Amino acid sequence: MNSRRPFFALAVALFCCALNTSHELAAQATAPLPIMPLPASAVPGDGEFLIDGHFGVALEGYKEPRLERAQTRFLGTLSRETGILFAYHSAETQPHFVIRTKGPSAAVQQVGEDESYSLKVSADGVELSAANPLGTMHGLQTFLQLVRVTPRGFTVPVVTIEDKPRFPWRGLMTDAGRHFIPVPVIERDLDGMEAVKMNVFHWHLSEDQGFRVESKVFPLLQQKGSDGMYYTQEEIRHVIEYARDRGIRVVPEFDMPGHAGAWFVGYPDLASGKGPYHIERHWGIFDPAMDPTRESTYQFLNLLIGEMTALFPDAYFHVGGDECNGKEWDRNPRIQEFMKAHQLKDNAALQAYFSGRVQKLVAAHHKIMEGWDEVLQPETPKDVVIQSWRGRESLLEAAKRGYRGLLSNGYYIDLNEAAEKHYLVDPLEGIADKLTPEQAASVLGGEATIWSEFVTPETIDSRIWPRTAAIAERLWSPQNVRDVDSMYERMAVISQKLQYYGLQYQAAEEVMLERMSGDSNPEALRVLASVVQPPKGYDREGLHEYSSLESLNHMVDAVPPESETARSFGLICKKIAAGKATPEEVQQAHDWLVLWRDNDAKLQPRLAHSDITAELVPVSHSLNTVAAIGLHALDALGKSESVSAEQHKTDLDAVKAAEKPQAVLLLKVAPSVELLVNATKVQ
Repeated sequence: MNSRRPFFALAVALFCCALNTSHELAAQATAPLPIMPLPASAVPGDGEFLIDGHFGVALEGYKEPRLERAQTRFLGTLSRETGILFAYHSAETQPHFVIRTKGPSAAVQQVGEDESYSLKVSADGVELSAANPLGTMHGLQTFLQLVRVTPRGFTVPVVTIEDKPRFPWRGLMTDAGRHFIPVPVIERDLDGMEAVKMNVFHWHLSEDQGFRVESKVFPLLQQKGSDGMYYTQEEIRHVIEYARDRGIRVVPEFDMPGHAGAWFVGYPDLASGKGPYHIERHWGIFDPAMDPTRESTYQFLNLLIGEMTALFPDAYFHVGGDECNGKEWDRNPRIQEFMKAHQLKDNAALQAYFSGRVQKLVAAHHKIMEGWDEVLQPETPKDVVIQSWRGRESLLEAAKRGYRGLLSNGYYIDLNEAAEKHYLVDPLEGIADKLTPEQAASVLGGEATIWSEFVTPETIDSRIWPRTAAIAERLWSPQNVRDVDSMYERMAVISQKLQYYGLQYQAAEEVMLERMSGDSNPEALRVLASVVQPPKGYDREGLHEYSSLESLNHMVDAVPPESETARSFGLICKKIAAGKATPEEVQQAHDWLVLWRDNDAKLQPRLAHSDITAELVPVSHSLNTVAAIGLHALDALGKSESVSAEQHKTDLDAVKAAEKPQAVLLLKVAPSVELLVNATKVQ
C-alpha cells in the first residue's frame, strides 16, 4: 500500500461505513455529507438509492445539446467509478433519474446567473431540477459525489438538497506564460473545476517567458516570443467551448505594461528601452516595460485587444498591471520629459495614465477591464474589476470606493501551503463589518492561482488538486462552513473521486518516483516521499537557482504540496503530547516511526544510482535519525520515564536540524517528533 494514503483510505472507509444502512444514516443526520463543496441545505432521509445496470437518466423540460453532452459525461464518470456499463439511450433502461431544466442560460455565460438546483434522492428514484443548465450541471456533480460502495452495491443516500453558491465568481487562474500548459492538461483541470462547481477559468497568457496565443495581426508575438509553444486560435476556441460545456467562463489575461518582455522580442518598438530583448529564462520582476508615452503603443494595443476580444467571448478582459518596477521608464529621458509635461509625479501616476488609456481601448471593444491591485488609482473607471493579490485591505479599499473585486491573496496554491490555510481565508472576513450591504455585494468572490515557475504539464495536477476543492468550498458554501477536520475528511473522499475525471495528481507522482529510481516498485523511495514536502512560499527560489529550461523532475517536484501522512502523524503527536491519545493512535505513531527508522537501510543502497536520487541521501538519514528519536520519546512517555537534560538537548538539536531544508525538501514529520521530545520529562 502507498504509505502516503493511509489517512485518505481511512476517511473513505469511515464515510462508506457511515452510509451502509438506513439506521446508521439516520444517526448521522447532523453530520456533513462527504462532498465538496457542502450544499447550502441538505436534509437526510432514510434509505438509499441503488445504482445498477438498469439505471437511466431522462431529460425533461428545456433541452439543448449541451445538456445532452452533460448527461453523457455524467454517465461516463459514473461508469468509471462503479465499473457498471450503462446503456445511454436504450429503450430498456428505466429513467430512475429525471432532470428538469426550466430554460436556457445566457448564450455567453454571465456573472451572477442563477446556478441553483434542487436534488431529491429517494429509494425509488432521483429528481434534479434547475432554472437553467448551469444549475443542472452542478446538481449532477453533487449526485456523483454522493455515490458510495455499500454491501448492496453502489448507492446514494436518501437526501433532499437545496443548493446555490455564496459568490458568483469562483475561479482558477492558470499561468501558461512561464511554463506552457498544453490543451489536454487544461481540459483535465476544467473537468476538475466542474466537479467542485468552480465557474471561471482565468487564463494567464503572456509573460516575460512567453506570449502564448496566436495573433494573426501581429504574428511575431508568437513566432519570436513563444519558443514555438503557443495556442492556435482554433485551440483557444476549442477550450472556450469545452469550458462552456461545463458551466465555466474563460477570462484571458495579457499582462501589461510590465511582465511583457516576450512581446518585445518581435516588436521592440513597444518597449521603453533600447533592447535588444529576449525571452527571459529566469523568474522575477524585470525592467522591460511598454512605453506609455507613444501613441504607437496604443495603436498596437488597440489592434491586438480588438483581435483578442473577438476571440474570447466573455465580458471581462484582464490586462494584468502588476509588478511594473518602472526602471526602464526612469532611464528614458523622453519618458521623463513626458511625465513633467503631463504633471505625472511618479511611476505610479504614469502607470495610472497607461491603465486609463488601456481601459478605454477595452471598453471600445465592448469588454469590462479587469486588473491586479495596481490598476486601482484615483481616476480608475468604476466598472473596472480589481483582483487583489495584496490582501483584503486592497479589496476593502476597492469596495469602499465603489469597485467590484476578487480575492486571490491567500489562494496562491503554487506556494505549497496547507489546504487548511487556504480554507480559512474568506473574501469578506475582517472587512464585511466595514462595508455597506451594497459594497459587500461588490466582492464577487475569488480565484485560486497557480503561477507556473515550478509547474510543468506533468506536475500541475498535483499542485492544483485536491487542495483547490477547499477553496471551491469556501467560495460556494455558507460562510459558517469552517470545520477544518471535516474539510480534510471530505477532501480525502473527493481526492479519490477526482481521479475518475482523469486528473493525474496521484498517478504522476508514482510515475516520477519510478523514473527517479529506475524501479517499477520503489517502495523505500515511496516511504521517504510520503513524509516530505516542497518548501512553502517563495523559499524554493533561495535554495537553488532555477531557469525555465531546467527539468523539474526531482523529488521536490514529485511530492504533493501537503503530506497527508505527516499531517495525520502530527495530529496524533499533538494528542500524545497532551495525554489524550487512544492506544490505537499511539500504536499507529509507533508503527510509522519504526517504518521510517528502518527505511534508511533499505533506501541508501539505491540512492547512488543517479544524481536525482543521490541528493536524497541526507534526507533519508535525517528521517532515520528523527524516527529513532521519536521512538525513544514515545517509549519514555509510555513508561512515564524521564530523560537526562543532556540527552534531551541532543535529541532536540538533532530534530531541529532535520527541520531545515535538504535537497530543497522539508521533512514534515520532524516538527511532530519535536512535540514528543518536548513532552518528555527531563531529569
